Parts: sequence; C-alpha cells; structure tokens
Amino acid sequence: MPTIKMTIDEQVALLMQGTEYGDEELKKMMANELRERLVEAEKQGRPLRVYCGFDPRTSDLHLGHTVPMRKLRQFQELGHEVTFVVGSFTSLIGDPSDKDKLRPQLTMDEVQYNARTYAEQAYKMLDRNKTLIRFNSEWLAELSFEEVIRLASQFTIQQFLTRENFRKRWDNGDPIYLHETFYALMQGYDAYNLKADVQVGGTDQLFNIVTAARKLMTFLGAKPNIAIILGILPGTDGEIKMSKSLGNHIPLLSTPEDMYGKVMSVPDKAMGQFFRLVTRWTPAKIAEVEKGLAEGKLHPRDVKMTLAREIVSIFHSPEAAPLAEEAFVKVFQQKDIPDEMPEFALQPGQTVLDVLIASQLASSKSEGRRLIDQKGVRLDGEVLTDPMQPFPHPGVLQAGKRRFLRVK
Repeated sequence: MPTIKMTIDEQVALLMQGTEYGDEELKKMMANELRERLVEAEKQGRPLRVYCGFDPRTSDLHLGHTVPMRKLRQFQELGHEVTFVVGSFTSLIGDPSDKDKLRPQLTMDEVQYNARTYAEQAYKMLDRNKTLIRFNSEWLAELSFEEVIRLASQFTIQQFLTRENFRKRWDNGDPIYLHETFYALMQGYDAYNLKADVQVGGTDQLFNIVTAARKLMTFLGAKPNIAIILGILPGTDGEIKMSKSLGNHIPLLSTPEDMYGKVMSVPDKAMGQFFRLVTRWTPAKIAEVEKGLAEGKLHPRDVKMTLAREIVSIFHSPEAAPLAEEAFVKVFQQKDIPDEMPEFALQPGQTVLDVLIASQLASSKSEGRRLIDQKGVRLDGEVLTDPMQPFPHPGVLQAGKRRFLRVK
C-alpha cells in the first residue's frame, strides 16, 4: 500500500514527528491509536483517510501555514488518502482557537476568492493528483436546526469557558458570542462526514480535534479520528508564532533569494522546529544532524545553510537553491558581516528611520535620511530607499560600511 516502503513503527515515528500535545500520556495514546489504525488498514488493504481543514482567511500564505500541509504530504507519500478541506462554512464564523478577541466574519465571496489562491499555493507542498479538495459548506449547509441542537447537546458551556482564550475574554469582561462556540461543533462534524481516520492540526486546534471531533464522532456512532497535533512554527525571531502582522514571516511568494536569506536569519535555537515542521527530513536524519551539532562536529551556520537550501528547494526548485545560496554568500559572507553584532527588538509600527534612530545607527533624523539617500542602508543586503516605510522584516540592518544591527 505505501508508495514509500516503511515499517509500521517507522511510519508512526515519521507521522508523529513535530507533534505537541502538552501531555505526554495523550501523545502516547495518539501514537498507539495511529499504530493500531495503520495495522488495521494494512490488513484491510485500504489507505487511511486523512484530512486537514483550512479557513482561507488570507490569500497570501507564509511558511507557518504550510506545517500541516507538510504532514499531509507525508501521509500521501506513504500511500494514504488526503483531503484538503476548505472551510467555506467555518470561515463565516472565524476560528476563535488562537485569538483572545472576536475574529471578523468573511463573506462567501471573500472565502471563495482566497480559497482559489490558497489551494494553488498549497500544491507547492501537496501532490496535485493525489489531493481531494472539498468545501465544508457541502455538508454543513445541509444540517437542520434540529440536528445542530442535537450536536450541541454533547457540550457544556463550562467546557468552552475552560479554554484559555475564552477564559481571558470572560475575565476581562469582553464579549464571547454564541456563534463562536459553533466552530468546534462544525469542525467535529467535518471529521464525521469525511469518515476520517486522522485529522491534522496545530496546537491551537487541540480542543477542536481531541475534544469536539472525537466526542461527536463517538456520539454519532463512528470510530473517533486520531489527532495529529503539530507544534507552531516560530517566525524569523525564533520566539513568536510566524505572523505577517508581526513581520516575522517568510512568504511563500517571496523570491528564492529572499526566502533563503530569511531562513538564514532564524536564530540557531529555532532550527530544530524548522527541521521537524517544514523539511522533508526523516527522524533519523534530524537525529543525526542534532547529534552533530551537539558534539560540535557540525557548525550551526553550515547546518542552517543546508536548511535554507532544503526550504528553497521545496517551495521553488532544486535548481533555485544553489543560486539563492550563491547570492547570499556574495552579499553577506564576502562583505565581512560579523558573526556578533548588537540586537534590536522591532516594535510594531516602527519605520526604517525610527529603527535607525532608536538603535543609534543614526544620531539624528537628518543623518538617517542622508544615509538612506546615499543608498547606505541595507536590510539583508537589499537597499532601503524610503525612510518612512514600515520596517520590512527582521534581519541584518547595515548602515554605512561597518555598522551592523540584528533586528529581531
């Protein structure tokens, strides 16, 4: 059945790679259930039915969005059936799982527009010929009010109020709207309707998958799906979840050179998360690399360059990776950029000129403007020409020939 030949234990190790449950016993339980389901499916001669839902709230994806897609691709390569569910109905609510405020509701036109570009970018990760695309409005729009009441009867208000984001809003006196509690029910019904063996999601989906989906599937007489809960990819600062609004993201539509440079700006301590969540590397290869780093046999810079080549190869092409590396080396390593330099924490809303002044790379606004006018200010090797533009993204800021600053 698998297109890549692996033992059951090797499959479990690969598919559990990068998972986080916040509870070691729950993780063991999911791994054991996955092993049992793989054995059962092999005996029956069928693939596992695997899905992940994506609410297309934006058409501009970054590397953080691809983490569950990488896991879906691993399932595909092992011969399993993958469904990419577009949350055409759940997007009308907006997932409250990772927010401590109300999400804006999208219109159906906005959802459909974003979904088209979202899926096209997803094919950078997924096998186009082996990916089923479904819209959850197909089945959620058909539920009667009586059926919704029946599903809702399986949950208590207390269960929702124990969730950190809802609890924070409750304690702050901020409104929690009734329609927001429907999201978990709808996602659980997605899993039931698809007869899913496995559901993939991030740690922000733990309640929706482990509590809601498994409970609803059991209630409706189906075998509960197995939750593959993945860690959240940090941004280029190595600390906070990758986010376009925070400016610490690596866009999928960026050039190979820009993508390579942004990966190289990721702190060493975050490389392990990138290994597990974004690359095609197996658990054995990652263990080998991390052992080499720990023993000092591998230099972090060299490993990071290998990581950057891998990521550019995935999202552009194997041919683009060495060219991007060559451009990076030419700009950085041949210009004697120091390994050690002062660091600066970027604040929301700061402009290029603000950063120059606040970091003391320029003593005054007039000096900062003069440096920019003379094309003496570069970010990751690219000349910055507008002093009032929002600071583009974290990276190495150069003012003149010898002054460097690592913006985080």
